[in-house]
Amino acid sequence: YLTLCSLPVPRHVATAAKAARYNRRVFLAPFWDEIFTQDTERKQSQTEAEATCAVMFETYIALGYEITELPRADTARRAEFIAAHLGSGLITSK
Repeated sequence: YLTLCSLPVPRHVATAAKAARYNRRVFLAPFWDEIFTQDTERKQSQTEAEATCAVMFETYIALGYEITELPRADTARRAEFIAAHLGSGLITSK
């Protein structure tokens, strides 16, 4: 979010992002125009939401993660997609 806001990433934050790793493969929910909405919890504009997705993608890649994009499908299908990938051995530790 610092990058999204055009703010510098402090050295300690960059160090922590490299040290406190997730699994090497991450799931990313892409921006999806057809379901985009704003409400009391989701305050980003459509432009901001699209930019957030792009920055997250770029940041994960820069940190060495492999991204698996979730399908643009209903919640049940997304859950099935994740479960299938978890069960396939696609997800491995560092």
